[in-house]
Amino acid sequence: MRLAWIGAVAFASGFPFGLVNEAVPIYLRTIGASLEQVADVTAITLPWTLKFLWAPLVDRVGTRRQWIAGCLAVLAALTLALATLGAGDLGPSFWLLLLLMVTVSATQDVAIDAYTIESMDTRELGVANSVRITSYRVAMFTAGGALVWLAGRTDWHASFTVGAATLAGLMFASVIMPAVGRTDATATSVWEPLRALFRRPGVWAVVVFSLLFKLDIAALEPIMRPFWVDRGLSLEEIGAVLTPGRVLATLAGAALGGLFTSRYAIFTALWVLGLVQAFSGLAYWGVAAANPSKPLLLVAALFESFAAGMGTAAFLAFLMSVCEKRFAATQFALLSALLALTRSVAAKAAGPAAEALGYAPYFLLTFFLAFPAYALLPRIRYAPLASAPPPPA
Repeated sequence: MRLAWIGAVAFASGFPFGLVNEAVPIYLRTIGASLEQVADVTAITLPWTLKFLWAPLVDRVGTRRQWIAGCLAVLAALTLALATLGAGDLGPSFWLLLLLMVTVSATQDVAIDAYTIESMDTRELGVANSVRITSYRVAMFTAGGALVWLAGRTDWHASFTVGAATLAGLMFASVIMPAVGRTDATATSVWEPLRALFRRPGVWAVVVFSLLFKLDIAALEPIMRPFWVDRGLSLEEIGAVLTPGRVLATLAGAALGGLFTSRYAIFTALWVLGLVQAFSGLAYWGVAAANPSKPLLLVAALFESFAAGMGTAAFLAFLMSVCEKRFAATQFALLSALLALTRSVAAKAAGPAAEALGYAPYFLLTFFLAFPAYALLPRIRYAPLASAPPPPA
């Protein structure tokens, strides 16, 4: 039952992320926005990076359930407001709505991440993250697939309205989720969780590694969706063919990645699954360099989903192993925010770089961006784990 609720809250976390990062970029490209404007969607996701600043509030005030339900209610209202905007309206109100959605979604993620950590033992993190990643990615693809398909069959107003209704339904479901036992998080200040983390020897390597491990995927994702549109995929094909295929690929990748991580330990999984993840950029490079082919494009998209699911299973297990349960929300928020920072910076550079280089050279570049993280792997092999006794003050 615990795994079922972890899957449920992961879906609630993934849906708004998919709405912003999957559906909105396709919406923008279909109304004629430039690659730079499309990439700006990811670039404005700064709250996902800075969420650790208000994570201590989530640790100290209210329950996980209250935070999750409240954020979902606000997200439903904001998505409904997005539906009321006119098609093609890219004025300040559009960008402000997206920024507010990201901020509320980031706050919800803090509570959901803490709920997951507090529900599981360290030895269960591999399997738990398989469930978590699968549900998260299914939610992403529901937002970026079913809503895109619906927009193709009707219009974007109807699509975003259905998205708002889905978030409202998730809010009602979250009200009945079971509470979790929480370790006393009382600290001398709201910064104590961060001080506790950074007092550990060698933590700098964890920080730099967290910035670099998904750099290749962070650079690839903002451009691959407009690439689908420019290669001739219709909204119905993206929603009804590509999205279900990516869901199944993610299910397989997350399950295999979680089992591999549990079987061979986190460090080995980072080595092996990080390499599998790196080949996503190479797959897209091959498709972009070849003559236009929808089947080849489908293969590249499916492989990226499969590989990303595997790599993320190992990466999240690693981040969670570093967090102390008593400071779960704040410490995991900080570490996962590093990934969001990488995504924001990479997205800001992705649009101009892809415009200047063209699709094929740009995708090849993302492949090579996978390897700087490997220089840090020997340093994090003995990374300070939450189970280790804290160093003397």
